[in-house]
Amino acid sequence: MKHPVLPDLLALLDGSVSLQGEAVEVKDAARLRATIHRLAEVSALESGVRQGLARYLVRQVAQALGIYSASINELYLARGRGELPNDFTVPAMNLRALAFDSARAVFRAALKIDAAAIIFEIARSEMGYTDQRPAEYVTSVLAAAIAEGYTGPVFIQGDHFQVSAKRYAADPDAEVQAIKDLIDEALAAGFFNIDIDTSTLVDLDKPTVPEQQELNTSLSAMFAAYIRSREPQGVTVSIGGEIGEVGGQNSTPEELRGYMDGFNARLAVAAPGAVGISKISIQTGTSHGGVVLPDGSIAQVSVDFGTLRQLSEIARLEYGLGGAVQHGASTLPEAAFSKFAENEAVEVHLATNFQTMLFDRLPDDLRQEMYAFLDEKHAAERKPGVTAEQFYYKTRKYAVGPFKKQTWNMPAANKEAINQAWEAQFDRLFRLLGLAGTRKIVDQTVRKAAVKPDPKFYLGEAVEAGDVSDLAD
Repeated sequence: MKHPVLPDLLALLDGSVSLQGEAVEVKDAARLRATIHRLAEVSALESGVRQGLARYLVRQVAQALGIYSASINELYLARGRGELPNDFTVPAMNLRALAFDSARAVFRAALKIDAAAIIFEIARSEMGYTDQRPAEYVTSVLAAAIAEGYTGPVFIQGDHFQVSAKRYAADPDAEVQAIKDLIDEALAAGFFNIDIDTSTLVDLDKPTVPEQQELNTSLSAMFAAYIRSREPQGVTVSIGGEIGEVGGQNSTPEELRGYMDGFNARLAVAAPGAVGISKISIQTGTSHGGVVLPDGSIAQVSVDFGTLRQLSEIARLEYGLGGAVQHGASTLPEAAFSKFAENEAVEVHLATNFQTMLFDRLPDDLRQEMYAFLDEKHAAERKPGVTAEQFYYKTRKYAVGPFKKQTWNMPAANKEAINQAWEAQFDRLFRLLGLAGTRKIVDQTVRKAAVKPDPKFYLGEAVEAGDVSDLAD
């Protein structure tokens, strides 16, 4: 590929990489690891052609080093067939802020214990308020792998590709098309794991479970068929389904079976012979972000691990899935995390606590500037009786995107403190989730498919997130 901007971008890497056509040669891996942050910065903070080509170049360089976006589908289905142990739970981590830095901390923790069964994810809602579209997120994660010397498959996931019940009711065709457009964008960027969430459309007022789940199953099957028609050659995207809205009532075996039977029947019609989902998200007592008390602390919650184990077993033994997925676990006490593997959860989603660790360590003046922004732009969310601590805790995620540049350029001492805290947290979580030695399992099961990135995608028009205020994280 030739473009007048490419020599300038290559110069940022201090001669560590050469490009002939579309062929990348890494001439000095150590120098590349020391300079790749410059392309990650262009990707995160600039715009236009330089930004797009920086993202394209990072993906090409990553593949030259044996780092590639991958699907975890084969690993999960092997677990569903009983070919793998059920003694570890895959963490799916929503890296909302400083994704490059936080992903580096993830890779450092993983390398210490030879772990590879880890997922990096971002939800449809988060893409909006963090100003972080799929191509930027993939670039941050792959650049982090390069910087830390991590090689092999990297699992990047679209979390909560969620249908808005409000917008679906107003214009179902437009909302369905919005999800299809997001799927196309995500696949082009290198998201080969996608969680479809149409659980917002479950209608508990209907008399039977199959009727309650009907719209959920029909739409999720339609989206799954769409993914299968669009996924790159050689890749079987790992698709997740969801039966219960996080924060609502606990899921039941009847709901899981009602969803799965309806989904499988509809997928067989929409895409005969297509591979279905690999996991299913359930509700067991948690909520996204936790419940904030007036002093800003988080209320203790009790996860129904019995439900988690029972539904994981049904998912595996009756439907061949990897198991059940736990959402909203980030704010649980650390002692609870070993119980996910003990109760055979295939995956657990983590986000809010990483954001809390960031805000706790920001420079005071930057934090106050963010809070002043929230006071002005999100005052409507400050309901009577809500304390300042509750308000800022619930709304501070909306400051992540507008203050991306300031957080990227914060004093080195603050950023180092954040990075160290993140790494220590990942060290603990990975140990509790049983991830040590999972590199071997990943190597045994995951199909390598180095998908060639399309330069036209990276040079296309920027995509707007739209209104995401009513979507889950």
